Amino acid sequence: MNALPWLAEPLARAIAQQRAHATLVHGPAGVGQFHFALSLASAWLCEAGEGRPCGRCASCRLMAAQVHPDFSLLVPEALREPLGWPLPDTESAAERKDKKPSREIRVEAVRAAIDWGQRTSTRGGAKVALLHPADAINPVAANALLKTLEEPPGALRLILSAADPASLLPTVRSRCQHITLSTPPDDVALAWLQAQGVQGADTLLMAAGGQPLLAQAFAADGLSADLWHELPRLVRQGQAGPLLALPLPRLIDALQRLCHDLSLHAQGAPARFFDQPLPAGADPVALADWASELRRAARHDGHPWNAGLLAEALLLAGRKAWQIAASGPRRSPTLAAR
Repeated sequence: MNALPWLAEPLARAIAQQRAHATLVHGPAGVGQFHFALSLASAWLCEAGEGRPCGRCASCRLMAAQVHPDFSLLVPEALREPLGWPLPDTESAAERKDKKPSREIRVEAVRAAIDWGQRTSTRGGAKVALLHPADAINPVAANALLKTLEEPPGALRLILSAADPASLLPTVRSRCQHITLSTPPDDVALAWLQAQGVQGADTLLMAAGGQPLLAQAFAADGLSADLWHELPRLVRQGQAGPLLALPLPRLIDALQRLCHDLSLHAQGAPARFFDQPLPAGADPVALADWASELRRAARHDGHPWNAGLLAEALLLAGRKAWQIAASGPRRSPTLAAR
């Protein structure tokens, strides 16, 4: 918890005030939802009676070792390794290699957690189940969870975290007490990023919309501040080469942010993600077409595409915005219909 200082105050408040058996933590994905939810679970399981995770008691040590018998973590298989929680040893390495990790929290996992929650606590205290991200719960699994959210067995407490709570079933949201996390002040986020050794922290923090963990992920994936500054020029000139080292999901996300700011720029509005002037003259209708193409690519970023070919195609689609503008203005479909 000390690593994310902006969460200390909301955590203390939640520990003091949360009395519901089901809690929904929500806010921007890059501010530390998972860290917050995990710290809240640790506080509820801590045996020191200090009102926060002490880090010293047997329960806190078990949590640190990821082997607490009264804690259950439900995350999509595809997220376990990025979160630092390896897959359970229920399958061989060969079986996992041949199987595509799921991006959903499946009904089988939810039913297993419900069954686990009905058993007596091993250490005689609370039991906590954490579901992250809750918006990855498929509809069948969400329906299976409803009765437990309303009437949890014994000392079971549930924590759900979500970047987009509106995507959850209303019946799930209504059964939870809510905690809303916000982006931290820029000075706090910048100090933390610089302490983590992130170069160009101010540029990357703006690129990440003020979300420090996302800015850190940008840097870890090779999206440096220099490359971010170069991105508009690379797209305008159709030069995909310097961008091919980025993971495809990260590249698509970066292009979506650029397209968003170019669209704002075309309307005379200030940029949200770029801290330098953007190239003018892009065609607004072509930008809208590019945004649609990027959304389609983002929905299927886990598909085994030829990453190089897709990256080049997406850059060329963006480049068209300037080529079309140079060939003459186009009327938007909405205006043409009037």
